Amino acid sequence: MLQDSISRMNTRKLIFWSLTVALGGFLFGFDTAVISGAEQSIQSLWSLSDTMHGFAIAVALYGTVIGALLGGIPSDRLGRKRTLFWIGIFYLISALGSALAPDVVSFMVFRFLGGLGVGASSVAAPMYISEISPTRSRGKMVALFQFNVVLGILIAYVSNYAIEELVGSSWRLMLGIEAIPALAFSILVLGVPRSPRWLVVKKNDDEGARDVFNKLGLSEDDSSQALQSIHDSIITEQSGRQENLFTRKFILPIFLAMGIAFFNQMAGINAIIYFAPRIFEMTGAGKDAALLSTSGIGLINLIFTMIGMLMIDRFGRRTLMYIGSIGLIITLGLVSHAFFVGSFSGVPAYLFLYIAFFAMSQGAVIWVFISEVFPNQVRAGGQSLGSFTHWTMAALITNIFPYFANRFGGGPIFAFFCFMMILQLVFVWKLMPETKNISLEELEKKLIKP
Repeated sequence: MLQDSISRMNTRKLIFWSLTVALGGFLFGFDTAVISGAEQSIQSLWSLSDTMHGFAIAVALYGTVIGALLGGIPSDRLGRKRTLFWIGIFYLISALGSALAPDVVSFMVFRFLGGLGVGASSVAAPMYISEISPTRSRGKMVALFQFNVVLGILIAYVSNYAIEELVGSSWRLMLGIEAIPALAFSILVLGVPRSPRWLVVKKNDDEGARDVFNKLGLSEDDSSQALQSIHDSIITEQSGRQENLFTRKFILPIFLAMGIAFFNQMAGINAIIYFAPRIFEMTGAGKDAALLSTSGIGLINLIFTMIGMLMIDRFGRRTLMYIGSIGLIITLGLVSHAFFVGSFSGVPAYLFLYIAFFAMSQGAVIWVFISEVFPNQVRAGGQSLGSFTHWTMAALITNIFPYFANRFGGGPIFAFFCFMMILQLVFVWKLMPETKNISLEELEKKLIKP
């Protein structure tokens, strides 16, 4: 089987292809975080109310919701590779259009387009990597996507700080610079092969899949065994039509994917990523200090995502979620208490710890776990559903955060996030299965009841 043949695979090609596709995650992270340095200038320039401002910033996330919901369609029809190419083009147009926008309406249109790219990339990229990766390193390989997400976030924060220091408050330059990596990604992704599982399941192209396996260094016998394993796993109706995701047999994977995606955002991560400078300013920090502290969040996020990547295949997804849930409960409780009592000296440290626990648990696990729990035949639809849940919650939280922050302050908001992490701990304890060291086809047998 492909899953058991890592020692015979061309790991250089596997890593290069996975890294290339994971660059979609870099653009995902950059696009998500870059707005944090521009959002207050945009509010001031166009005299936006808190409600309108929240919508203008969250509109990219509404695009992300739609991109996630529909991303499985081109991923199945065009293939993972072609979908990723068009995602890069969407990023490119969005970056240039947002930077040159003459008014808030056109700004929102281009940010919405970038959101479509983010949502679709959260479907296509992890799915592609999971479908070409062997079992023993699948968690680490798919986590490359999340690593690139947080690398993109860090680079966006550093870029915003550098532009602020060197040029001044040039929010147009902050947003427009994304065009460079977007163009690079669009070109590089043309060099990766199509997913062998997609070729077999959607195109019945065994020879095309065999060619990909051969490029990965598998022998003819190993390639034949991998192909047979994929064929054995295909779930079809007696009539030969493709299986519908929304049937009773898939209720457990659906619930697991939606659950982990829901709790990912109920930790408050996107509110903190999008509004980090504002949160630091709420504690009394000046603008420069706030931007610099935000860069610190990006660095901690990157370091602990790397730690999560190293741990995910060794200790498992569930163990990381236990550790992360407990750490998030403690740190969010401390931040909430600081806002309630008006003592902010410890808030930067609490938020850094919060990011560390999140990055090594939810951050490292979510895209890996969602890409694993669905069978080959419905994986694109399942990945879309998990991503759709994630981005719907992200959009709602981002949209309402400025209003609640100004009306109630940080105490109640962070207390709510803390409570939701208590519920996440229960979810992990009672429902979440361990998926490490199990092939995608074996996971299907465990989670799908005919």
